[in-house]
Amino acid sequence: MITNAPAQVTDAAVTLLRGAALFGPLAAVLAATAVRRPSERAVAAMILATAWNLLALAPVNVIAVRAGWWSFSAQGAVVEGVPVDLLFGWALLWGALPWGVLPARAARRLPLPLTVLTLAWLDLAFMPLARPLVRLGGDWLYGEALAVALGLVPGLLLARWTVRGVAVAGRATLQAMLAGGLMLGLPAALTGVWRQPGWLAGLGVQVLAVPLTLGLAAVREFAAAGGTPLPYDAPRRLVTSGPYAYVRNPMQVSMVASYLLLGVLDVRFLAAACVTVAYGAGLAAWHEGEQLAGRFGGAWVAYRASVRAWLPRLRPSPVMTAAVVHVSATCGQCAPVGGWILRHAPVALRVRPAEAHPHGLRRMTYERADGLRAEGVAALAHAASHLHLGWALAGWVLLLPGLGWFAQLCADAFGAGPRSVPSWSADRGTDLDGRHTARERTG
Repeated sequence: MITNAPAQVTDAAVTLLRGAALFGPLAAVLAATAVRRPSERAVAAMILATAWNLLALAPVNVIAVRAGWWSFSAQGAVVEGVPVDLLFGWALLWGALPWGVLPARAARRLPLPLTVLTLAWLDLAFMPLARPLVRLGGDWLYGEALAVALGLVPGLLLARWTVRGVAVAGRATLQAMLAGGLMLGLPAALTGVWRQPGWLAGLGVQVLAVPLTLGLAAVREFAAAGGTPLPYDAPRRLVTSGPYAYVRNPMQVSMVASYLLLGVLDVRFLAAACVTVAYGAGLAAWHEGEQLAGRFGGAWVAYRASVRAWLPRLRPSPVMTAAVVHVSATCGQCAPVGGWILRHAPVALRVRPAEAHPHGLRRMTYERADGLRAEGVAALAHAASHLHLGWALAGWVLLLPGLGWFAQLCADAFGAGPRSVPSWSADRGTDLDGRHTARERTG
């Protein structure tokens, strides 16, 4: 008589392991949060760390399966050879669990290397015990190292910074990467929209760069103001500079425009654009509008009357944060730059001679009323946001990480490096357009 008992036992073991991998971490997190209610920042840290690990571990597992580092014996709820429930359990184990089980004070004070080693050890112990669900290859430790580097460590950093409320630039950057990965990268991978001829893919990337630049510039403005895109972690002042001088919802406009462009290749992205507009124009607009009106009063009312929510202005709003750009009037290469800015009739920007600055300058310098200061190419990029939407987009591109450094390097190589300029006395200080401003503060 033929029996299927061994196969049935194997299937039962796989089912049991899949359930334990998902519901074990989930039950631990729920039990811990039920016993001790986490703070708002701790909840945000749990969500962000779990989402980061989910986003990072998905491609790591796909790479591991294709490289032969490990494979899965599973049927149903499997994408690219990876069980979805196992992926969620792994993300919870490395993401929410450390911040749900430990008190927030203990979790944020625990040394990062110790936390990494503990969670990595748990994973190293579980992987060999997960047979027959997981079949390990001879080089499976390479996959484990990649998972730790791309998932565990950045996720812990993002959570720790969020709980402590520090490293605003770092956590804003990781939040932007997370949002882009979940809202654009993952849908593009699942729909296969990226499988296009080379010329079309290259054209698509260039076209998408426009709305994505708008969104990234908005995140940078929030970080410069001491906040992030998360509602609980918003800047403490009303941001009216950068993209916010042109449109009230630059991040949402960026995402909707990206979906509409991708919708040309896959109609499902058009549905995503509709959902994003409905959410942004409905719940988000009502909730954020109530908060901003309560916090900023008349300033918010004036800003809302001047800047549209979805359709960007061509010229910046007059209510944008005022600034001064200092350009040398005696330098043959620098003075024409100041003239070029003035010919474009800048909004809320004064152009003053660098020679009149009280502290002495060696580069073109941009100083904004909220304290932001930039030099060289970055100063020109910030000044461009006071001119026109087209020039502003070009300036925001120059402010992207790495590009600004490279542009400054090229400018220095072509003779636009730092230089000494003669200092003018206070009674000679004038704007480059001729207005007398000797006794005005410009910092």
